Amino acid sequence: MTTPDSSQSSDFIRTIISEDLRAKKNDGRLVTRFPPEPNGYLHIGHAKSIFLNFGVASEHQGGICNLRFDDTNPSKEDTKYVEAIKEDVKWLGVDWNDRIFYASDYFDTLYNYAILLIKKSKAYVDSLSAEEIRAYRGTLTEPGKNSPWRDRSIEENLTLFERMRAGEFDEGTHVLRTKIDMASLNMNMRDPTLYRIRKVPHHRTGNKWHIYPMYDFTHCLSDSIEGVTHSLCTLEFQDHRPLYDWVLDELGVENHPQQIEFARLNISYTVLSKRVLHELVDRGNVSGWDDPRMPTLHGLRRRGYTAKSIRSFCDRIGVAKRDAVVDMALLEHSAREDLNHHAPRVMAVLRPLRLVIENYPEDQDEELDAPNHPNDETMGIRKIPFSRILYIEQDDFCETPPKKFFRLAPGREVRLRYAYLITCIGVVKDEQSGKIIELRCTYDPTTRGGSAPDGRKVKATVHWVSSIHSLQAEVRLYDHLFTTPTPKITNDGKDFTSNLNPRSLETLQDARVEPSLKSAVPGTHYQFERHAYFCVDRVDSSDNALVFNRTVALRDTWSKAQQTKTKIAGK
Repeated sequence: MTTPDSSQSSDFIRTIISEDLRAKKNDGRLVTRFPPEPNGYLHIGHAKSIFLNFGVASEHQGGICNLRFDDTNPSKEDTKYVEAIKEDVKWLGVDWNDRIFYASDYFDTLYNYAILLIKKSKAYVDSLSAEEIRAYRGTLTEPGKNSPWRDRSIEENLTLFERMRAGEFDEGTHVLRTKIDMASLNMNMRDPTLYRIRKVPHHRTGNKWHIYPMYDFTHCLSDSIEGVTHSLCTLEFQDHRPLYDWVLDELGVENHPQQIEFARLNISYTVLSKRVLHELVDRGNVSGWDDPRMPTLHGLRRRGYTAKSIRSFCDRIGVAKRDAVVDMALLEHSAREDLNHHAPRVMAVLRPLRLVIENYPEDQDEELDAPNHPNDETMGIRKIPFSRILYIEQDDFCETPPKKFFRLAPGREVRLRYAYLITCIGVVKDEQSGKIIELRCTYDPTTRGGSAPDGRKVKATVHWVSSIHSLQAEVRLYDHLFTTPTPKITNDGKDFTSNLNPRSLETLQDARVEPSLKSAVPGTHYQFERHAYFCVDRVDSSDNALVFNRTVALRDTWSKAQQTKTKIAGK
């Protein structure tokens, strides 16, 4: 088992594990597991769990981590999710070697364990409807009451359970429940369900089974079967821990893992509920699980986030005992920090405005030198074609410039990046709309490279591309999917559309980019100078139709906020 470099900083989970190993608990073994349910794509919260589980195992000699699919609900699971999860885990840099397991591998064993609980009079077949079970369960302030079927004989329970397995009953007619305590203060201990009837083919076992175990029953026993020593879960499973231990204790299993809970990941302007993510996809609010606005690993990768930046983000937030909301700006900072080191620089004009240099020869063009990276000479120099007709950004020109606007304006001289100094001498407008459609300029041929021999200075540098050499491209500008840092989600996960950001995607069809990007490989990162970091879309882009996704802006709001905090603390 291999894993990318993980944080070696201490946290309460690592402290517990280190103490257990020093005490030779579990005979000195360390086994963790990452147990996704294949009913959707992994999101960035899963990345935190992946790095934690595989990370702590790799930090200790002999430590191992299993990849296990908890595939116990065939009505929602699919092989396509299994393959997507494996792809994401590998993309993050984790190799599980041969330690891949499926809960469905244990269905026969789990069934036999359920039989054992029935024989011990610790489980019974209940014939109440789902609504009746909820009513009998009670509330947080009122105890539940026993089902009228709770006192069925062992023989009757065994017979009914076998008939459930054989497919004799319809869904919802019977369930298998534990017999614990309907008056327990912990709602999870009020005779929770162990098995339910599902007349749905399983993606691995086909039609062999008509009953399927519940997660709480499956998870603890799967951990035990695989020899897991430390079962690391998020905080929502804290109230389920007594049931985890109860099942293992009642069955007297040889290996009893220790469940430890940690805070799940919550990020501002984002929802990590898989139920809500399903709704976004099913309703068409996004284009799919890999939509670059989604917090899924497929979506983040398509948008241009790197595995290294996600690992860096997870290391920064650490492992805590209490839930908190992490600022999205920190994730963006981690991406920006990584991309700044290796993303080549190119020029692109997103909203083109035509510019004609009147004193530049019509039949001439030339190539100018520009560094691929300002701080890395090993990345070399690229050639940028220059000609009489260029494109610049629309907002780099203002006909009546306000105070502190230093870019191009009538009569003003500015620098074309890597090229010449130019002066605007005229404006061409559409006769009907009055919209500016072209600028007329002159250039100083003695200023090649952007500096004047006489030492005169200009206050602004404008980026550009050559009209006849540049390539048309589609540029997708992504923003937060939600308008509020903490989107409001109802318990059923359906009331969230009011928080959706109608401007989460802006598509620019007529952007122009340097010709060096003609054969840009999908998934490749670039910094569009003065704009942002972009990634060649790995789904829609091709040599004949370039598509770029904005990964993250150049402005670092998180870093700026941290500097402000430091200054305040210093005072």
